[in-house]
Amino acid sequence: MSAKTAWPDNPRSTARLAELETFLLELNAAAGRITLPLFATDLGVENKAAAGEAFDPVTAADRGAEAELRRLIAARFPGHGVIGEEYGEDHSDREFVWILDPVDGTRAFVAGLPLWTHLIGLRFQGEPLLGLIGQPRLDEVYLGSPSGSRLIARGHERPLRVRSCPRLTDVTLASTDPYGYFSGAELGAWNQVRAAARMVRLGGDSYIFAQLAAGRIDLVIESGLKLWDIDPIVPIIENAGGLVTDWRGQRLGREGGQVVAAGDRACLDEALVALKRSAG
Repeated sequence: MSAKTAWPDNPRSTARLAELETFLLELNAAAGRITLPLFATDLGVENKAAAGEAFDPVTAADRGAEAELRRLIAARFPGHGVIGEEYGEDHSDREFVWILDPVDGTRAFVAGLPLWTHLIGLRFQGEPLLGLIGQPRLDEVYLGSPSGSRLIARGHERPLRVRSCPRLTDVTLASTDPYGYFSGAELGAWNQVRAAARMVRLGGDSYIFAQLAAGRIDLVIESGLKLWDIDPIVPIIENAGGLVTDWRGQRLGREGGQVVAAGDRACLDEALVALKRSAG
């Protein structure tokens, strides 16, 4: 298997997508066998922030799960590249590149809040192709690919579909921590959107994006995201009928940065009126 040719046929074919989706689920299960026993414990918690920076925890679960995922990917698809939060880039210029965030929401993980997730995605020719959000404590997997998005939870499956909510005054708006992660100009834009929203929820990291795909949240606004924070999420939301852009309304680049996700184009357009003023 070469770096440029993973399969002799179309990776978007039904058979190949089914193979990749099955492998994504295998990776999620493997990560869970490492992360779940360490959840809400003090084992292996370290601060990886530089001196003078805010606390930035990393745990044995983050490192152990990513190492295992890399091992499994190398064994199954040796011609693929990998980009991960904990161990960086390995052949990131290849046609197929896996994107790994073994524990998204490490603060929640350490604090005993079951809203952290595994984020696992696959890029093909530089674009997100498949993605998975897994929460093993709740036994939930949100999976997205060109064949559609679905929730697999507690032995049952159902399709994922965003809900229609064209008016900003009717939305349920969510963000992880705008008061901790947004700049002054960004916070001003956030407060404008927040003032118009019907209901606002804070916290949740990637789990709030999963709820947008499930039709429970209408708008998510984040900033300062890395590639591994958002790339695996894009296929889930887009194949559930939603949209993911930057704060200018453009498609995301290689880095996440400022991100807004919506279930309804009209709602997104209303929010972008405020967000564009502080877009980087």
